[in-house]
Amino acid sequence: MANVTLKDGAVREVEQGTLILDFVKSVSNSLAKKVLAAKMDGKTVDLTVPINQDCHVDFLTFDDVDGRWAFRHTASHVLAQAVKRLYKDANVMLAIGPAIENGFYYDIDMEKQLTEADLLDIEKEMKKIVKENLKLVRSEVSRAEALKLFEEKGEKYKVELINDLPEDATISLYTQGEFVDLCAGPHVVSTGKIKALKLQSVNGAYWRGSEKNKMLQRIYGTAFEKQADLDAYLHMLEEAAKRDHRKLGKELDLFSLHEEGPGFPFFHPNGMVIRNELINYWRDVHRRYGYQEIKTPMIMNRSLWEQSGHWAHYKENMYFTQIDGEDYAVKPMNCPGGMLVYKTHQHSYRDLPLRLGELGLVHRHELSGALHGLFRVRNFTQDDAHLFLTPDQIEGEIQHTIDLFDEVYSTFHLTYTAELSTRPEDSMGSDEIWERATAALRNALEHRGLEYVVNEGDGAFYGPKIDFHLRDSIGRTWQCGTIQLDMLMPEKFDLTYVGEDGEKHRPVMLHRVVYGSIERFIGILIENYAGAFPTWLAPVQVRILPITDKHMDYAYALKKKMFDLGIRVEVDDRNEKTGYKIREAQVKKIPYALVVGDKEVEDGTVNVRKYGEKDSNTVTSEEFIAAIRKEIEEKTDREA
Repeated sequence: MANVTLKDGAVREVEQGTLILDFVKSVSNSLAKKVLAAKMDGKTVDLTVPINQDCHVDFLTFDDVDGRWAFRHTASHVLAQAVKRLYKDANVMLAIGPAIENGFYYDIDMEKQLTEADLLDIEKEMKKIVKENLKLVRSEVSRAEALKLFEEKGEKYKVELINDLPEDATISLYTQGEFVDLCAGPHVVSTGKIKALKLQSVNGAYWRGSEKNKMLQRIYGTAFEKQADLDAYLHMLEEAAKRDHRKLGKELDLFSLHEEGPGFPFFHPNGMVIRNELINYWRDVHRRYGYQEIKTPMIMNRSLWEQSGHWAHYKENMYFTQIDGEDYAVKPMNCPGGMLVYKTHQHSYRDLPLRLGELGLVHRHELSGALHGLFRVRNFTQDDAHLFLTPDQIEGEIQHTIDLFDEVYSTFHLTYTAELSTRPEDSMGSDEIWERATAALRNALEHRGLEYVVNEGDGAFYGPKIDFHLRDSIGRTWQCGTIQLDMLMPEKFDLTYVGEDGEKHRPVMLHRVVYGSIERFIGILIENYAGAFPTWLAPVQVRILPITDKHMDYAYALKKKMFDLGIRVEVDDRNEKTGYKIREAQVKKIPYALVVGDKEVEDGTVNVRKYGEKDSNTVTSEEFIAAIRKEIEEKTDREA
């Protein structure tokens, strides 16, 4: 017999040799229908693996990342089998076919050049394979047996992969019907589990990512358990394409990107309005939460970066220069400068927590192929802050920081999930320091009652962190805010404070950002609002549309009154039809268009057309001004 410990701590006794699949059924028949794979002692495995000794077993469903991974990995095998069936005369050779975030792909070498129309045929064949409900059977063979099998099949890419494995390696194969593939797994039990699938595109991809190798055809797809979930995902992709911040950034004249500075965005006047409003709001919130603002240089001596550990752990992402024959680096992070500011004074425990905020421009070397609009750039402004505190202030300060995050994110109607990231392989410091720091973050999350997931090994090189993943209006998530606990940098920079006992002590440091990167946050907001910003953020808040020239004086008098009150307003004085002007104001997503004609001039009113609404209403100019000022002050959202 073997004792199996479940995720909730319950222990069940089973006969040795019992398959995990049969064990799941003994626990719950309804659960067995949902389970796709399992974790046995931390390793993801097939449900057909036998239980031969005492172990921990977690059941994985589509709701679990590893469950989805096994599910979509199986979908990639269904894709490969379908291609093999349909194009027997095209000399099809298979390369690799992994699951990826939100889907899967398979790289294929074949004589036929696939088109979008071919994808429909392949998808149809995949659905037949799903309907056949073929079992996926794992087998293990020697390296020699595997080579013989795939050489006979003419699968040269599989042969190359096998040749890269050690001589004594045991190699696993997966068989479904007539199809056999080289694969480490895991997979779901049968093709019938893949209920809803969609092939999305076919692109070129070099074998093993090297342009020295042959260009293969990469077929991308996605798969879900339910058709409704697939439909919702495809709808989200359509919405995302409409909301692409690069497209809207150009249409709304917010920013541009140029070959003369790849990865270095240029902000236009409209974009600067949004940027400055975000900064003004940031300053207001941080003042109320007890922060002081500082500014540190962009370029500092190599010795500083060696002291901080960046030279050893982050050098490949940095830019360098020489001044007076000495090495300098352009800062990729703001923290070393913040510590130099701290060291300019001897601090008492009464000064702590000391909260120093900085809107610091940083530069990081990103590969050109990774650059993407405002989301992945080479220079950006971090809304950084470095908090210096006593050890007993750690949890209270983390809670204070999350309170600030809650206020900021709720202003944009963004919800979030939290993720605790632990020690990476390339890190500084002792196990004891890391364990203390990680426990402090975990305790803060648990005492707050905030649900979180653990992201093993994704912390910063100097400490663990809590990441905040924002959910936008169409359900996508974006990693923005972070809180990093650092007990190492204060040691490296010999930071101290005088305690109640009159002795010097080492402060603890928190690094944190709310927006993350102002550039990236603007990109997120463009897509979240589909370019229809709330009035307080909109580059132009009001456009006045005089019907004829005789209404111009009234229009410009209104403009001056609003402008003097801080409202961003313009007059469309072109000799165009009013309907055309109204439509253009809608295209530009201006919150309010005010039509003024004879009646409005006579009565001192404006005809108000709000963005996205068909109906208009007439109010006095004073009523409109009072209402929009209230809306701006309260930062009220509006529908995108």
